[in-house]
Amino acid sequence: MMRSMFSGVTGLRNHQIKMDVIGNNIANVNTVGFKKSRVTFQDTLSQTMRGAAAPQGNRGGTNPMQVGLGMTIASIDTIHSPSSAESTGNMTDMAIEGDGYFILQGEGLDQYYTRAGNFGFDTNGNLVNTANGLKVLGWQTDDFKLPSDRSPQDIGPIQIRKGMMVQPSDTTEVYFSKNLNAETESGGTYSIPFKVYDSIGCAHNLTITFTKTADNEWDYEITHEDGTITVQNNTGTIAFATDGTYDSANSTVNNPVTFTPGTGAADVEFTVDFSGITQYAKETNIDMTYQDGYTAGTLTGITVDTSGVITGIFDNGRSWPLAQVAIANFDNPAGLIKAGQNMYRSSNNSGEPQIGESGTGGRGTIAPGYLEMSNVDLSEEFTQMIITQRGFQANSRIITASDEMLQELINIKR
Repeated sequence: MMRSMFSGVTGLRNHQIKMDVIGNNIANVNTVGFKKSRVTFQDTLSQTMRGAAAPQGNRGGTNPMQVGLGMTIASIDTIHSPSSAESTGNMTDMAIEGDGYFILQGEGLDQYYTRAGNFGFDTNGNLVNTANGLKVLGWQTDDFKLPSDRSPQDIGPIQIRKGMMVQPSDTTEVYFSKNLNAETESGGTYSIPFKVYDSIGCAHNLTITFTKTADNEWDYEITHEDGTITVQNNTGTIAFATDGTYDSANSTVNNPVTFTPGTGAADVEFTVDFSGITQYAKETNIDMTYQDGYTAGTLTGITVDTSGVITGIFDNGRSWPLAQVAIANFDNPAGLIKAGQNMYRSSNNSGEPQIGESGTGGRGTIAPGYLEMSNVDLSEEFTQMIITQRGFQANSRIITASDEMLQELINIKR
């Protein structure tokens, strides 16, 4: 009789724990990146009143006689199933589509892992979790660029300051392409302006003039708009094959073209490339299609792609990858330890974090401008609440009935 009472007590206690878990799930139905928990039960020890007996002679065997001593909690599992994403329009908000976790820097070498991608920049330009200020880890060089080698050991905080500048770069290559009209008469000319930059970012306006000297042959000359600046190696000859394509073997291109800018910068030296030019019987539309110089630029905005690369947009018309957010994956995500504030720690059973780029090694891709919603299903939780409540009531009836039976026993002698 006392066994039934104590079995009922275990049922009450453990159904209460299950109700606590359900209540926590429902409370976090709108928590960003929250993963629900699930409680499973198992029976506890059983008292053996008679063991099993094997068949003997003409008599068959008998099964054991056991009385259970109640139940206990088998596990409280965290269900890391994916959930839908909510659009926020904020480029620094990120959601992971698939497996993986963002990595946050704790105290010292401590690291936390989270699915909640509500990120932003602090006053020092660090990319942080806006809820607790922990820095988001990824790859970035000391000069605020994306490194070519992105190993797991090299992750660190990401810093992007608003208004940061990129230094200028002088022009070293100039490419021309498109067509020179084959029907142009000998002596005909065509001029186009183009721009190059010196080492301090000053722009210089140059003009290249093409003069037809013979069939399938043109001379060119490069001049500076400032007549006092002399351009060295500024002339040459462009030859074409009989099919109108560029003939490099019979062309004479003097490289590098050089001049002293007179701005305090170093001499400008650049090569010219005419391999993209053709000579067909069609209107002349030759143009400079590429030059690699640029002036100094100030950061005006950022974009984030699905691989977590943060690209800076500068007012000089250029854009550069500035950093990349790292993603960690685990062999057993259910083994992670909840650390509060939507964060997890690794444990002995979660496995070591497998850190890498999103979209590789089984890691999911990043959806910028989205936040992952909670994976709590209210209909499921309310159903489990009813089941748990009825289980609690049934176990309380066991205690009540056992108490009444004990009362009857006591009342035998009055």
